[in-house]
Amino acid sequence: MMSGFLRLAASERLKLAKSPIWLLIPLSPLLSLVIGLLVNLDEFGQADNAIKYEVLVSAMAAFHAMLFLPILTGIFSAFVCRYEHAGGGWKQLLAMPVSRTGLYFAKFLTVGALLAIAQLLFLGAVVAAAFYQGLGDGVPWGMLLTSVFSGWLACLPLAALQLLVSVGWSSFAAPLVINVMLTVPNMLVLNSERFAPFYPWAQPMLAMLSFGDSELGRLALPLENVLITVTGSFVVFLAAGLVYFNRKEV
Repeated sequence: MMSGFLRLAASERLKLAKSPIWLLIPLSPLLSLVIGLLVNLDEFGQADNAIKYEVLVSAMAAFHAMLFLPILTGIFSAFVCRYEHAGGGWKQLLAMPVSRTGLYFAKFLTVGALLAIAQLLFLGAVVAAAFYQGLGDGVPWGMLLTSVFSGWLACLPLAALQLLVSVGWSSFAAPLVINVMLTVPNMLVLNSERFAPFYPWAQPMLAMLSFGDSELGRLALPLENVLITVTGSFVVFLAAGLVYFNRKEV
């Protein structure tokens, strides 16, 4: 069973090998790097490096986690279903002796891997911007890795939902339009203490700004977010996707 799943995962990787998706992955980290190079840290004077790193990550994550990361999640999910929607690909693929559950998880794993690459590139952008800003000493790897991993984790429910929509709709653009329409309100939702903790598209931003007790950590991801919004929505969306895909007519 494991060998079959690995073959499915390898097949998904091969489908994307010559895809333009690889040009989109570094886009957000590169834009974030530009922001990081332009951030003015002089006003913090002799403040600890940890505080300056929090300011830097907050500035760089403002667009990366609030807008680009949720949108990229939808793009990646649409891309892994693009080939099957073209020319009756689903009918040909599902007619083969493959596990539908294994195939669905292979596609989800592919989306998760693409998001992980984007997050690692963002981490590299933060480190590069920090060295440019003269913060090379005492890199808070614990805080940076926690921020990057938390942002990735918070994207998994969105990936599960977007994969469900992308599998169900043959249109490549429609799921992306819906995802963008639900991502743009983040700029308003994130300012609401009432709605932000439970809005799935806001979770990547909240997660990446989890700085414990610091002032900038006022947007930290509370326990109810993890238990209800992230974990709960992930289970619901993934289960719904699996049920739909296993019953999908070809």
